[in-house]
Amino acid sequence: MSDTSMKADDLHLLEVLDVRPDQGMIHLKDRRMLLWDADAFGGLRRELIDAVGVDRARTILHRFGFSNGYRDARSMRDMFRWESDEQWWLACPALQRNEGKVLTEPRRLVFDRDAGVFEMEVHWRHSYEAEQHRRLYGRAGEPVCWTVTGYASGYSTACFGEDVFVVEHECCAVTGGDTCRVVGKTRRAWGDDGARLAAMYEQRKLAEDLERLEAQLRRRARELARERRALDKLGSSRRSTVTTKSKAMERVLDMAETVAQVDATVLITGESGVGKERVARYIHDASPRADGPFIPVNCGALPETLLESELFGHVKGAFTGAEANKRGLFEAAAGGTIFLDEIGETSPATQVKLLRVLQDKHVRPVGATDTLPVDVRVIAATNRNLDEMVAEGTFRTDLYYRLKVVAVDIPPLRRRREDILPLAREFAAAAGRAYGRGPCTLSPAAAELLLAYPWPGNVRELENAIESAVVLSGNAERIEPDVLPAEIRGTGTSPLGLLADELLPLSEVERRYVLSVLDRFEGNRTHTAKALGIGSNTLWRKLKAWGVPPARD
Repeated sequence: MSDTSMKADDLHLLEVLDVRPDQGMIHLKDRRMLLWDADAFGGLRRELIDAVGVDRARTILHRFGFSNGYRDARSMRDMFRWESDEQWWLACPALQRNEGKVLTEPRRLVFDRDAGVFEMEVHWRHSYEAEQHRRLYGRAGEPVCWTVTGYASGYSTACFGEDVFVVEHECCAVTGGDTCRVVGKTRRAWGDDGARLAAMYEQRKLAEDLERLEAQLRRRARELARERRALDKLGSSRRSTVTTKSKAMERVLDMAETVAQVDATVLITGESGVGKERVARYIHDASPRADGPFIPVNCGALPETLLESELFGHVKGAFTGAEANKRGLFEAAAGGTIFLDEIGETSPATQVKLLRVLQDKHVRPVGATDTLPVDVRVIAATNRNLDEMVAEGTFRTDLYYRLKVVAVDIPPLRRRREDILPLAREFAAAAGRAYGRGPCTLSPAAAELLLAYPWPGNVRELENAIESAVVLSGNAERIEPDVLPAEIRGTGTSPLGLLADELLPLSEVERRYVLSVLDRFEGNRTHTAKALGIGSNTLWRKLKAWGVPPARD
């Protein structure tokens, strides 16, 4: 068989389940699944025994288990290409193990459909049914693993293609040990006992009825999928591409969808790392320009001369090294959107040229005499206070108002804490895929630490922290506190942690916090000002007032 064929040992519960938290549903193939507390099921079992008696309760729970197992086998058949029929059957104990029902230790398996022979013997450990029965009734007088036995019978019947009955010969609820011994054979192989066992399952029609209901649900699911695809074309499902639960972020997305329908220039503001580019892409994707290019430009990452050449292009001979004409990014974005990130870092000369583009819809390549028309939407973003920069004379007033036709402010992550865990789970899943790992979830302790941390670096810091944690977790299925960065665990130096134990005047809180951020950036005032969301001149004035010498930079 091919190496791509499925084996039972490869089965992982999280990979076969389709978890849809936004809909409150879990699916296995086309069947909705539920998570039940074992004690609650034990209570239901007791109510059933008390209401209808042991014999009738046994029959009902056997049939319930049979139907469940039969349908799980059909789902496993449809979902995977199994290496062999034996591997398909071995998925039965794998599913029961993954679902927390029982740990199965196969002792013997003969699976010969051509000869009509199916025989198996397994040992069960940690049966939830035996555990619940002993908790409620003490030592039992007969085997009590009714749903688990019924499940194995139903699964085996679906696999083998004829009636297979599984019988519990020894039960730990009877012996007081920790092992149940179970045997399974075809109805014919059971001889005279076959008719008695068949009588217990004679209402297997329940499984057939459920099969018909499944078919109806599958048809309805296909209809809903077609409707969803139609809605997708209208953009109604676009919201699902941005992970958020916060009302503040929902308002941002509402505004983004509204402004997307017109070509107005948009100015996106917010602290470093809040997701300004993602919102810009969201606007582009929701706009009539969605089929055109989306070109992001980091205005703070390039020197002035190179930035102008990148934005507007240049002609041959415009400067040393300009050996050929080059098209600028404004031209490259024709029919689409250009995203000017860190717009506050542009020089006065570049600001003049950007203003001309916004006013005239033309660009002049570096070294050229003629202008070129451009058809492009402009979205700009900054983490700086442009109002303050305008007042200081470091940013042009006319360009500011040209950019700020619509202003969208993205709140920092610390003000939308309900987004922290959904984003962390999304990043963990993405990192797991990127590094070839299985699904990686958050332990409760790790989740508490993530919620308690102030996230000065916002969503970008969260993404980096989770990616690092996934890498350091190795093959573990959960992120634990010990693999989170030190500052999140509380063992590092957190700026807010410096203030936790004292009641201070607001001016002193500001001084300590700013200096701690300055230390975090190793004295780099430019980076510190960006992180704080203030202008560099403002930071310089504060540091001077606090007596911080220039050598600190």
